[in-house]
Amino acid sequence: MAASVLHDLLQPSSIAIVGASDRPRPDFIGGLRALGFKGDVYAVNPRYTEVLGLKCYPNLLQVPGPVDYVISAIPAAAVPAMIDDCAKKGVKVAHLYSARFAETGRPQDAELEMEVLRRARKGGVRVIGPNCMGLYRPGLGIGWSGDFPRQSGPIAMASQSSYAAHDLILLGTPRGMRFSKVVGYGNALDFNECDFLEYFTEDPETKVILMYVEGVKDGRRFLSGLRRAAKIKPVIIVKGGKGEAGARAAASHTASLAGSMQPWRAAVAQAGAIFADGLDEMVDYGISFSFIESISGPNVGISGTGGGPGVLAADQCEEAGLRVAPLPDEIRQELKSRGTDIWDWVGNPVDMTILGGGLAPGELLHMMGRNRQFDVLISIISDPHNRDRIGPFEGEAYLDRQGLSEIKEKPLLVVVPDKSLDIAELDLWTTEFLCDIRTRLVAARVPVYPTVARAARCARAVIDFYRQKQET
Repeated sequence: MAASVLHDLLQPSSIAIVGASDRPRPDFIGGLRALGFKGDVYAVNPRYTEVLGLKCYPNLLQVPGPVDYVISAIPAAAVPAMIDDCAKKGVKVAHLYSARFAETGRPQDAELEMEVLRRARKGGVRVIGPNCMGLYRPGLGIGWSGDFPRQSGPIAMASQSSYAAHDLILLGTPRGMRFSKVVGYGNALDFNECDFLEYFTEDPETKVILMYVEGVKDGRRFLSGLRRAAKIKPVIIVKGGKGEAGARAAASHTASLAGSMQPWRAAVAQAGAIFADGLDEMVDYGISFSFIESISGPNVGISGTGGGPGVLAADQCEEAGLRVAPLPDEIRQELKSRGTDIWDWVGNPVDMTILGGGLAPGELLHMMGRNRQFDVLISIISDPHNRDRIGPFEGEAYLDRQGLSEIKEKPLLVVVPDKSLDIAELDLWTTEFLCDIRTRLVAARVPVYPTVARAARCARAVIDFYRQKQET
C-alpha cells in the first residue's frame, strides 16, 4: 500500500512554498528552477507581494490553481493551521521543512507534532517530516539545491538526516552517482523508513537502495521489508547514533532512539543487506552496484602497480575476501611469444616496473580478462611522477595507451589516487591529470576508488549479493 501511495504522491505537477522569502535557506524556489521543474510553483507569505520573481500570495487558499505538494518553511507553531489550509485546498502531501518539534525533547513540542498529525489525518493530507529537506527527484526537476545533478540514475535514498543525504549526493556526484529519487524524512511523523523502503523495492526506476537511519518506528516491519528488498536489489544501510555521543545527537536531531550497533549489524547481515560504516563507504557501494552488473567469482587480476604497492594490493584483496589467482601458464606463454624476456617472472599482481615500456597495463588486463581463471579485474593508476614518462598531458590519450578504454571481458574496477593537497599544490599538472583520468573513467561508467582496499571490499560485496540472489 505504501509503495502505491508514495508513487502517486511523489510526482507533483504543482508546488507551493509556504513561508517563501527573498533570503531563503534552503532555496527551494532556486532549486526547482535550477533542476528544471516544469510544473507550477507558487510562493506563499503574507509579508511579501513578490518573492524571487514570483507573485506571492498571502495564504495557501489564495493560490489560484491546484496545489499537489506543499513545502512548509514556517515556524512550528503555525504549521497546524497551515495543515488545515492544505486540507481545504486539496493538497495531497505536505513536506515540513519546519522544525523544533519532538526533536527538542520538550513535551509541548512533541504534543504540537502530534497535533499536526491529527489534523493531517483528519484532512486527508500526508506528511513528509517534520524537520527535513524533503524530496530530490531529478527526473521531475524537484530538489532543495541547485547544485544537485539534473540527470537521473538508478539509485534511491531514504535518509532520516537530510544533511547526510545532501552530503552523500555531493560526495557521489563526481564519482558518477545519479539518483532516481532521494527523500529526507526527518522525524518521520507520518511516512517513515519502512514506507520508503517498500516504495523503493517496488520502484522500477530504482536499482540500488541506500538508507541512512538513526532509529526505526517499527522494527519488525523494517526487518521484514529489508529481507524482501535485499532479495531483489542491493540495500546499503548507514546507521547513525553508534556510540553514546551519537545516540544523544540522534535523539536531539530527529527524536530517534538509537539502538546498539551489534544487533543492528547482525540484523542487517541476516536480512542480506549491506552495512556501511559511513557516507564514503556508502558511495563506494552505491557506484559499484550502479556500474557493475555482476561478478561471478572472487578470482581477481591486478595490474598497474610496482613491487611494494603490488604486495600491499594483494594483501588488501585477500583481506577483503578476494583470491589473487596466480598468473596462468597460458598468459605467460603469450607474454613469451610477444618477446617479453621476463615472461616467467611476471606474476599477479603484475609488477609494471619490471615490464618496462613493452606492454601497457591494459594489455595484461585484457589477457586476464580473456582467461577464465579470472572473474574481476583491478587496475591501479599510480600517481605520476614524471610528465615526460607518461607522454602528452591528455587523459583520453593516456587511457588509450594504457589499454583501459576498451576492457569489456570482465568487470573492471580502477584505483585512482585521491590525495588531499595544500592550496599551493592545486595547480600541479599531476592533480589535473588524475582528475581528468577519473572524470573520463566515470563517463565510461567504470567505477573508480581512491584505494585498493575500498575497491576490493566493494568487489566482494557485489560477488556476495549476486551469489545470494541466485540462491534465493
